[in-house]
Amino acid sequence: MDDRRADIAALYRQTWPPLIGVLVSIGGSRLDAELVAQDAYARLLARWDAIRRYEDPEAWVRGVAVRTMVGRLRRREVVPRLAARLIGRPDPVRAPAGDVAAALAGITPEQRAVVVLHDVMDLPVEQIALDLELPVGAVNARLARARRALGRVLEDA
Repeated sequence: MDDRRADIAALYRQTWPPLIGVLVSIGGSRLDAELVAQDAYARLLARWDAIRRYEDPEAWVRGVAVRTMVGRLRRREVVPRLAARLIGRPDPVRAPAGDVAAALAGITPEQRAVVVLHDVMDLPVEQIALDLELPVGAVNARLARARRALGRVLEDA
């Protein structure tokens, strides 16, 4: 195995399990998480000569995967919300929840992403901003809104 393939394989082995955990925590199924992660690694392969020089190639993969998962979840939530509004029923995505996983499902995918990356993965806000290609202020705002929403849901439970 040449050095290029060995480096990619080592990065993959090291980063796959935690990446799947993050993606599932953000709200995807195991299958969704694996599909999104595979797509992120495929993009990595196409750009490896540049990415291998990055200080933290794992952050690049994580950022691509999280942004892809958030977009996927966003698209999946739009139709049920619109249908619920049209027929005057409570929002099915925002139903009250009694446990943390269900509470996480009750906030937006963007908010879930920053909460999981910050509070579960213990990444600093600045790293999350880099991963998600957002200003630090936007990450802080999403984190604050998510924590308020989670607090209300968990207090009601």
